[in-house]
Amino acid sequence: MLGEVLVAIRGGTELYIARAVEAIPAGTTVLVIAVNPGRILDVVPWIPLTPTPADTI
Repeated sequence: MLGEVLVAIRGGTELYIARAVEAIPAGTTVLVIAVNPGRILDVVPWIPLTPTPADTI
């Protein structure tokens, strides 16, 4: 799946093409796992290491 992702760089943001194996909903925080030529990033959904209070119920 292709989409777009804003990356925080040098105090601003830059737009990159994002590539993922399956669809990721808009607004989801992602983890960049690879950087490819042509400003294409391979991404996966970010999974926090610490559970949020809602996850502990």
